[in-house]
Amino acid sequence: MLEILIDATGPYRVISRKTGEELATTDNSLNPGHYEIRPYSRKDTISLTQEACITRVLSRTITGRDESFRRHVRERDGKCVISGTANVQAFRDRWAGFHAAHVVPLSSEQYLLQKGLSECITNKADEHDTGINSCQNGLLMQSNIHEASDDFGFSVNPDNGYKITSFDGNSFGIDGRILDPICRDPTDERSVRDELLRWHFRQAVLANMRRAGEPSFEMDFPPGSDMMGEILGGPNAARRMEAELFSRLNGVMFDWDSMTQKPLGQV
Repeated sequence: MLEILIDATGPYRVISRKTGEELATTDNSLNPGHYEIRPYSRKDTISLTQEACITRVLSRTITGRDESFRRHVRERDGKCVISGTANVQAFRDRWAGFHAAHVVPLSSEQYLLQKGLSECITNKADEHDTGINSCQNGLLMQSNIHEASDDFGFSVNPDNGYKITSFDGNSFGIDGRILDPICRDPTDERSVRDELLRWHFRQAVLANMRRAGEPSFEMDFPPGSDMMGEILGGPNAARRMEAELFSRLNGVMFDWDSMTQKPLGQV
């Protein structure tokens, strides 16, 4: 994770302030304590990355663009690929408590294009399809785990054996589990893409491990609650409002200067 959080101009080492010992490179969690990151050469510098991360919002839509997305993710996985819990009602086509979750959320569809992530998705409908609603960008999860994924409460590292890392105190007992192989079979054209999992993991590290972390927003708005007021009165109101609109109006790109709009994927 450290290589995500810092910008270094040369090799560096991590030293325990308590013992003075240099730590070996490992994927295991560090014990609580104080550590120093030092460059091997005095000519090199180390700084905290300024890379931005996306705003945390639930990835859901009221449009019909994701009907095939849900169907294909359900057919492929049949279970929560994070917890391993099977949907025993799948044969009745009942999916209460299970969500087809986007790895790259709907609110980041334009980001998907700008960063070239769309190129790794191979089963697009046509040349204007960004791939945001491809099953290659989806995982079946229990609904509460889906919300934690959108909030970057945990993530999957495809470069560490698909190990799941929890950033929220392991609320669901998933820390250290391995992403179920059913969703990542390399012989299955529908399998989730490593590039997208890698992106989500990077975002989760930036959101949770840098300084005090990015704000986590209220996402429970019962009928009759003042959702707009809570958003506008909370932190990063403008960024969150934009992300919420993008998530709900999936497929429409807004030009906030002129307030014009046009479909994504078209110039």
